[in-house]
Amino acid sequence: MEQTIYFEDYEIGTSRKTSGRTITETDFVVHAGHTGDFFPHHMDAEFMKETSFGQRIAHGTLVFSIGVGLTASVINPVAFSYGYDRLRFIRPVFIGDTIHTRTTIAAKEDDPKRAGAGRVIERVEVVNQRSEVVLAADHIYIVERRMKPA
Repeated sequence: MEQTIYFEDYEIGTSRKTSGRTITETDFVVHAGHTGDFFPHHMDAEFMKETSFGQRIAHGTLVFSIGVGLTASVINPVAFSYGYDRLRFIRPVFIGDTIHTRTTIAAKEDDPKRAGAGRVIERVEVVNQRSEVVLAADHIYIVERRMKPA
């Protein structure tokens, strides 16, 4: 879906929640293949039985990728992603956990490089089925202003 939302239209505190996604063993294997990260923490069930986790844990980058992907439902032609700050892997995600993503507009600021745009900071929280935040980050968007400076 395409929706044009200019910098002026974003309201601090506005939030949305995505649908859920259950993490599978296939996700672990495919992600390890894509990234080359075959660490035993993700791939060796016997190794992980002896740890405090007791089982394999999802790659943080897997949780990040799926969590962010869940938010990709609206195309805003006047905005683009500038990147992510303050990325944290707060709790482990296991095979069988279901995650969803909650986003909240946390701040707006001028963009020092682009007079005709501003920066919108969206707080991203990936949450498991127990309502525990498992990942948090700030997503920074560059968004065109409706009213361009003279």
